[in-house]
Amino acid sequence: MEKIETFKILVLGSLASSFILSGCTSETDNRVPEISVKKIEDKEDGNDRIPQEEARDIELQSKTFFSEHEMSTITLLANIIIPDNDNSGSIIDAEVPEFIEFIAKDIPNHQIPLRDGLRWLDHESNRRFKKLFQDSSKEQQLEIVDDIAYPDDIKPGFQQGTVFFSRLRNLVATGYFTSKIGVEYLGYLGNTPNVWNGVPQDVPDKYDEKNFIPIIKPEERNDIMNWDNF
Repeated sequence: MEKIETFKILVLGSLASSFILSGCTSETDNRVPEISVKKIEDKEDGNDRIPQEEARDIELQSKTFFSEHEMSTITLLANIIIPDNDNSGSIIDAEVPEFIEFIAKDIPNHQIPLRDGLRWLDHESNRRFKKLFQDSSKEQQLEIVDDIAYPDDIKPGFQQGTVFFSRLRNLVATGYFTSKIGVEYLGYLGNTPNVWNGVPQDVPDKYDEKNFIPIIKPEERNDIMNWDNF
């Protein structure tokens, strides 16, 4: 089974529990801080965020946390976690690296674990191959990832790398499957309105027409029902 199919099953099974990222934060992480701002005019994009939320987004987007080297390593790891495939868009198309950058600024509790984890990764790659992780070959990169990808089987000396990779994997999966591309791949419709074509015709055929409520046809859904004979 492809990695993305495995993630799809896991995500569909967790939609009822406020998604993957919720397990990485505490209740206080999601509080919107007090920010003194002027009223922001309504935009045409239809968002209904309060001015404080919009101001916070603008403030966070104006800052940069990860260096170019760190972002390229995150992108590389994200591609390993959810590789490109023919059935859905890539993590680049879904803007997963940008999502992780934003989350690190929005939820500062992620900053030290992610940055230290990236440093650990480069240190481990340099120890083994005398190269930074992103400069190593694909086979060398996967060799390290295989040693830290299984939290239930942590090898001695690899605890920090395993904890880091689990955190990043959760962020990558959350970023991908909450993007437009990821939601479309899941086939998740949520509260999308649809059309009910009614019960099969053989069912009302068994009853007296007077005692059977007419089936609403799609083309008549805006008509007002006449209940005089019921």
